[in-house]
Amino acid sequence: MKLLRRKTVLRNSSLIVLGLVCLASATGCQSKHHDIVSFLKAHEHEVSAIEYRVGIPDAVEISAPQVLEIDRVRQTIRPDGKISLRLLGPVKVVGMTEKEIAAKIARLLEPYYEDPKVQVRVVNHRSKVIYLAGQVRGGGGSNQGGVVSDSWTAMPYTGRDTVLDVLAKGSMSFIAWRTKVQVIRSSPNEDERRKIVVDIDNMIHSGDTSQNVLLQPNDIVLVPPTPLGWLGLRVQEVLFPFQPVIQAYNTPANLIDSTEEYQNQDD
Repeated sequence: MKLLRRKTVLRNSSLIVLGLVCLASATGCQSKHHDIVSFLKAHEHEVSAIEYRVGIPDAVEISAPQVLEIDRVRQTIRPDGKISLRLLGPVKVVGMTEKEIAAKIARLLEPYYEDPKVQVRVVNHRSKVIYLAGQVRGGGGSNQGGVVSDSWTAMPYTGRDTVLDVLAKGSMSFIAWRTKVQVIRSSPNEDERRKIVVDIDNMIHSGDTSQNVLLQPNDIVLVPPTPLGWLGLRVQEVLFPFQPVIQAYNTPANLIDSTEEYQNQDD
């Protein structure tokens, strides 16, 4: 009997070790060089916002002090890619940058105003997103009732989002593998897909932001669980069907304890 029990323990231990090895292999230990070079440098986020091209249904705000009809007007880009402005009517702006929209509106105003000054800025980014997935919470993650699970959320892409920006909006759970955060550049074409691994702990503790890459639309920031956390999630999955039974079994005991404590207080 003891021999059988020992064999069972060894077999279970082997399965656990195998699972941890598989997780480590799937996560990857290093980023490939050709994947790294495909990501933009972190410092480029300082100027990248001027290249943001508006889409549907982004919202823009127009500043034109000389033109009271459109000054401080906010417009949401319609499904046809246009905004409606007094004096000018519908103006197609989809796919343009802030500067390009401002220049176009200024040209349209020339018959009515001499050398009109126009500025445009995007005030609501809705057309493009970045995905945050894995062991995250806050910005769409879940940690309800003490149960940690994989989750994901879509965040607005602004043109100047970095890995740290995204992770700051959706905090990592206590089982997040902070040294193995993955940044995935997805694409329908296999040759254009890229993935790098970012060590968030090293970035924070050392101040080295060389891995704080600038993100692009539809990038995925994946926070995997630690090997021990992964094992805990698998155990949680196995026990999930039995949780209602366990809760039902514990409820009478909890009720008895509460009743006894209440009676002791009365005495």
